[in-house]
Amino acid sequence: MTQRVDAAVRDPLDSGGRWLLRGVRPLGGAAVDMLLDGPVLAEIGPALSAPGANVLDADGLIALPGLVDLHTHLREPGREDAETVASGTRAAALGGFTTVFAMANTEPVADTAGVVEQVWRLGQAAGHCDVRPVGAVTEGLRGARLAELGAMASSAAAVRVFSDDGNCVSDAVLMRRALEYVKAFDGVIAQHAQEPRLTENAQLNEGVVSARLGLPGWPAAAEEAIIARDALLAGHVGSRLHVCHVSTAGSVEILRWAKSKGWRVTAEVTPHHLLLTDDLATSYDPVYKVNPPLRTAADVEALRAGLADGTIDCIATDHAPHAPQDKETEWAAARPGMVGLETALSIAIMVMVEPGLLDWAGLADRMAGAPSRIGGLPHASRDVAAALRPGAAANVVLLDPAARWTVDPHAFASRSRNTPYAGRSLPGRVQATFLRGRPTVLDGKIV
Repeated sequence: MTQRVDAAVRDPLDSGGRWLLRGVRPLGGAAVDMLLDGPVLAEIGPALSAPGANVLDADGLIALPGLVDLHTHLREPGREDAETVASGTRAAALGGFTTVFAMANTEPVADTAGVVEQVWRLGQAAGHCDVRPVGAVTEGLRGARLAELGAMASSAAAVRVFSDDGNCVSDAVLMRRALEYVKAFDGVIAQHAQEPRLTENAQLNEGVVSARLGLPGWPAAAEEAIIARDALLAGHVGSRLHVCHVSTAGSVEILRWAKSKGWRVTAEVTPHHLLLTDDLATSYDPVYKVNPPLRTAADVEALRAGLADGTIDCIATDHAPHAPQDKETEWAAARPGMVGLETALSIAIMVMVEPGLLDWAGLADRMAGAPSRIGGLPHASRDVAAALRPGAAANVVLLDPAARWTVDPHAFASRSRNTPYAGRSLPGRVQATFLRGRPTVLDGKIV
């Protein structure tokens, strides 16, 4: 992609916020021109004229709505050695994201209006993408008392998603109360489904590999039991439940059953659970240690099928940066998690689009439309194509579907390097990202 700026414009980033994208293919369709006028997608059509606008030659590039990640760990406040809001949102923009939901397990925990407002303001100051804080369900993530859900919802951050991610809300009574509480403002409880008694000291998916390596096993039932319980609670209360990082074939079946009942249950899957398996743990490389753990090839196949048919609603990165001292150690001591913002779209293309499981519109729905609806973003629509029509917010990502790139962790915008894809060649490359009509990425680089 080459950038061409109209001769009447002196500064390519200062044209009254107008950008004319030439030859883009919305959702992989026919090539058209697209005019971004300030925060609004103003016009789409052939051979548009926009005197004085920045002109971007986007021939062959696919236009998608700005991606939305429901599950990002930005680590600030408290662990700025691993990530900051500024570095994490730069990584997000490079990955095509215009909104990320920042999880609550910071230091201090985001369990008060003050902390979620701090994170929200840090996101505003960074400016690379919108940051929507996720509030904790319980005080300090300890699972004993509900956090200040109402105060966080009515704060400047307008929190609508609550999660103790990293910890399961294992007390059924407390979970019921949380679901009842957020129903008043149409909030959602995002559950980390992990029965704690079944996973004490667990290190790896319980199965053939864990037995061979002598690592304590993490049974699929520990995830599936919590999903089943919470789906029943959500159905009883009539409230919204979202299941974080689904990882097993059994979980997909439980979700399918819950949705057949008409209950307000949604779910996400990570790129790494759509691709990687527990066989990789035979190397004892802690880069493959995640929570929930990598599962079997049969689980991967079921997750892809569940995402394709809509049983699983969306892809979420679970971007989990760690400082070297926390990750580059022996398996048992290493913290679980992988960075994922800069690779998520390429992995999704590889596992879902290239095999024909999703088309570009389907991928856009799983990575932009559905997470927008679940997260309660303004102007979220059930029709993902509406996000690329005149009058829509000018949140747009331009993707080169023919490009291939090799993952170099040292080139990441993220402060952390704990990726399982180092040296791997991946398809598709983000060439430009626009946030409300303002470029955050051009020619694959942060603006």
